Amino acid sequence: MKEHHEPTEPADDSRPADSGRRAFMGVAVGVTAAVVAPGVVLHSVTAAHRSEAVTGDVRWGLLIDTAKCADGCSACVDACDRENGLDLQSKPVGAEQAHWDDQKAVWIRKVKLRDNQTGRVTNLPLMCQHCEHPPCVDVCPTGASFKRADGIVMVDRHTCIGCRYCMMACPYKARSFIHEVMEDQLTRVPRGKGCVESCNLCVHRRDFGEDSTACVDACREAGHEAIVFGDLKDPESTIRLRLAEMASRQIREDLSLNTGVRYSGI
Repeated sequence: MKEHHEPTEPADDSRPADSGRRAFMGVAVGVTAAVVAPGVVLHSVTAAHRSEAVTGDVRWGLLIDTAKCADGCSACVDACDRENGLDLQSKPVGAEQAHWDDQKAVWIRKVKLRDNQTGRVTNLPLMCQHCEHPPCVDVCPTGASFKRADGIVMVDRHTCIGCRYCMMACPYKARSFIHEVMEDQLTRVPRGKGCVESCNLCVHRRDFGEDSTACVDACREAGHEAIVFGDLKDPESTIRLRLAEMASRQIREDLSLNTGVRYSGI
């Protein structure tokens, strides 16, 4: 894999934007708080809901410094679960724990990479890479898998038929299939049996003008600051300045997907 200091600027997409789908997503996230138990609020939104359409003037992404990613730390995973209601999943009665662990939805997973030549082990969080050219979108027969103008790759649960072609096409194994009826879920992150889902860069926060993600906040609060979120198109953004300072790579760079998630130290 070749080293990159900053992301390649996305090429113009000649395909017409699906404004109706983006409009739906804008309405779907219009909530101010999520309560899972009396007195327990997972996240409160104070900013105003976006009033303008999503545009390609920005491209959201992440930079992950693997040198700061602590072995055994699950702060980013736990925060993602709470933010998006993944912690509300419950094991079906009679199901074996190992089988449930394989089936339940996971948006971020901590993995270890081992260099076969040096033996060096690297820890990193792996999630949807928000590709400029997402294979999941290419293979979706209904258009349920789509990429917003701002680079966020998502799933429209209203048109997802659960064929799971996108899961097979994703080289990062970043998508999950909902096998069971969801008894509890958050209004801002609707989900249902028979649909596919994955990391959406906390899109509900994006549409309320917030400037971070749950995983970034949790990593900072844990004292690691291994994850940076920002606009990859803004040369003055923190993420672009960091990319200019350190060598970074895409995972599976050979696929030429121009991912929105970059890693340093691998």
